[in-house]
Amino acid sequence: MDSGEIAVKQAQALRETEAVDQKKEDFRKYLERNGIIDALTKVLVGLYEEPEKPENPVDFIKQFLGGPSDLDVDALRRENEELKRKVQELEARLEEITNPPVEQGDTTAAPAGSEAAPQ
Repeated sequence: MDSGEIAVKQAQALRETEAVDQKKEDFRKYLERNGIIDALTKVLVGLYEEPEKPENPVDFIKQFLGGPSDLDVDALRRENEELKRKVQELEARLEEITNPPVEQGDTTAAPAGSEAAPQ
């Protein structure tokens, strides 16, 4: 490898490093702009200042940030899917009740609300 090839490889490595550094800096600015760095700093200081360290620091962090703890997300998703299915069934049933199918050739149907009295 001659000195020209080495210089090209060094320049390429430098550009790649600068690109990675730029991505890191952009991400840092994003975190700062959106208050994430401050929020994380506060939660970590709060954890540090706890006289008795919690057994589950992740739950502590969730609670500190206002998130629910001991929440079974999968169970909530299953329940949500079940409720959506029930809503669809009930909407279909409501449609059947409010708009009953009309049989073809049935031209003697009485108007709604005027049922014949049994004799």
